[in-house]
Amino acid sequence: MLKKIIKKSIRLILSPFVLKDYFAFIKNKSERFSVKIRDFYPQIKDRTINTGFDRHYVYHVAWAIRKVLEIKPEFHTDISSSLYFGSTLSASLPVKFYDYRPAKLELSNLESYSVDLTKLPFPDGSIKSLSCLHTVEHIGLGRYGDPIDPNGDLRAIEELKRVLTPGGSLLFVVPIGQPKIEFNAHRIYSYQMIMDLFSDLKLQEFYFIPEQAGQPIYNASKERVDQENYACGCFWFIK
Repeated sequence: MLKKIIKKSIRLILSPFVLKDYFAFIKNKSERFSVKIRDFYPQIKDRTINTGFDRHYVYHVAWAIRKVLEIKPEFHTDISSSLYFGSTLSASLPVKFYDYRPAKLELSNLESYSVDLTKLPFPDGSIKSLSCLHTVEHIGLGRYGDPIDPNGDLRAIEELKRVLTPGGSLLFVVPIGQPKIEFNAHRIYSYQMIMDLFSDLKLQEFYFIPEQAGQPIYNASKERVDQENYACGCFWFIK
């Protein structure tokens, strides 16, 4: 309790405008709610000119949903992507979601299961519409309690290719720019690394999300991607 009071006090000291707004509010408040200082929960980072957002996760999820709707599968299989992706997509078609740490989501059209991406339990060539978005870069770094494996990402990629149906679509997203590992958060790949790893598949579309401000670019050049440090690369491959 004391910790909570201290935290709230610090926030108030750092945000005098909240107190000003509070007194202006209670001067004209209705009686519908209690508004007590002990219930203060000051938000000091939201008074901005524009609404901020995570460029990687807003743009790549929006791109992937549009691609699946363009592909028009009977159902879609997703491996460990953002929960916002699978849950939103399930409003339009059935989704089977698999994760190392399965999510207890209860939504119509959405099934959730546990899986190890380096050992997928599906037969060869059995999945027609598949996605793995902003996930492979984590495999083998131990961040999510998974086993340490420097080549975990390579094993995962081979599994994705193995289970994809000939003619099937794989939506694949990773951080892209200057290759390195920021342990234990993620790997960052170069454009050429991804193209080499998927050289046996056809690149249908590349959607590039620059790290800083700027509109995403369809089919950006390798040279443009190589200028980035931590951008986002969205690849639509066909087997």
